[in-house]
Amino acid sequence: MNGSALRLLKKICCTISLTLIVHTQIFSQVIDSTLLLPDKDMQWWKDAKFGLFIHYGLYAVHGRGEWAMFNEYMNISEYENLKDKFNYKQDTPKRWVEIAQKAGCNYMVVTTRHHDGFSLFDTRFGDYDAVNSAAGRDIIKDYADAAHRAGMKMGFYYSPLDWRYPGFFFPDMYRTSAEEMKKQTYTQVRELLTNYGKVDILWYDGGEDFWLGHGGIVWEGGQWKSRRPDKPYTGSFSWEPVKLNTMVRALQPQVVISERSGWMGDFVTRENSFGKKPNRSWEFCTNLGGSAWGWTPQAKHQVLSADSATQLLVKVVCMGGNLLLNVGPMANGEIEEIQAQRLEEIGTFLKTNGESIYGTTGGGYDDTWGGTTLTEKAIYVHILKVPVDGKISIPANNRKIASAVILNTKEKIRFKQNNSSIELFELPATKTVADTIIKLSLK
Repeated sequence: MNGSALRLLKKICCTISLTLIVHTQIFSQVIDSTLLLPDKDMQWWKDAKFGLFIHYGLYAVHGRGEWAMFNEYMNISEYENLKDKFNYKQDTPKRWVEIAQKAGCNYMVVTTRHHDGFSLFDTRFGDYDAVNSAAGRDIIKDYADAAHRAGMKMGFYYSPLDWRYPGFFFPDMYRTSAEEMKKQTYTQVRELLTNYGKVDILWYDGGEDFWLGHGGIVWEGGQWKSRRPDKPYTGSFSWEPVKLNTMVRALQPQVVISERSGWMGDFVTRENSFGKKPNRSWEFCTNLGGSAWGWTPQAKHQVLSADSATQLLVKVVCMGGNLLLNVGPMANGEIEEIQAQRLEEIGTFLKTNGESIYGTTGGGYDDTWGGTTLTEKAIYVHILKVPVDGKISIPANNRKIASAVILNTKEKIRFKQNNSSIELFELPATKTVADTIIKLSLK
């Protein structure tokens, strides 16, 4: 293949990969409900509402994001040399957990291995891992120990996708390579679920057959083309996601599993874009700062404001989902102070208003003013924008209101109701907080 063709191929791959990142709902997945967790084992996750996502790996050394190896066509051997500059500090996972607790997070998910193939844990599948780097430690063990000591629900991110394998890009042509990559996945998932105590979440990424070759590249009609979403991969290679997750269930029966292995998963993921609201358990993941998931020096200048981050959490919960908010630590493992501070500010909101978030169900969201969350005893009206007329109307669904007060001040709010609607009126015209919450106690 000549240079121009290779560059075109890369360009197509990058374009398709960005499409996949945003529109995960287009994937064709194996529907097998026999592997789903029962409701009683999913309830803690549904009630948790807020988690901290951490992307950490060799990509923090160069600071150009976790996709730099692929996007910049980096030589694999040169990229692997970054492990000699991976100056991880042993106590940073303890600090990650402390930051998550201060933020009001009820669970965490940390990258164990991203698409670049570098493992943060001690693996017997080769020596391309943190133990054999300048870090000299099993970082995932440090994280797991810190989370367990603190009582924090602990999740592992794992990518079956590995750019080092030609078999990922052309699984039929390089079948031996593809099968070795698959063997790596099964071996390492087993290690992660065997060697680190109780694991609460297994968060896959890039494991669907559709991802193979980043959407698939074909030569057709005298030009390179990408495989359309309605033309799924039909080759003979498969990750066999039901087989993989049957193994997972045998090792950790109560682990909550994401959808991105090719099996439907216990919950649906929405990444950076809401799209159509799922009809089952779901999670929205996005960055606190910047567009890359791994650390970049620009991220500290692009951090969401406290109000914006809080309102995002409220929107997701009103829509019935969980928020998994990402930060990328620097090469030494430290989370930049501005991001830690912002997370703590979200935690301050939750200390006062947590009853309207945790353990609730979503009542609906309206872009013009906000939304509602529900419990058996109350409706919480989250006002992110005060309507000009000072009125809000929500469905009553035959619920009877005993009282209406602003949650953190106990100031009474006027209301009227009938069988079909509840109307709040004479709402405070001036907003001084990100979310004015009115608690409607039920009779």
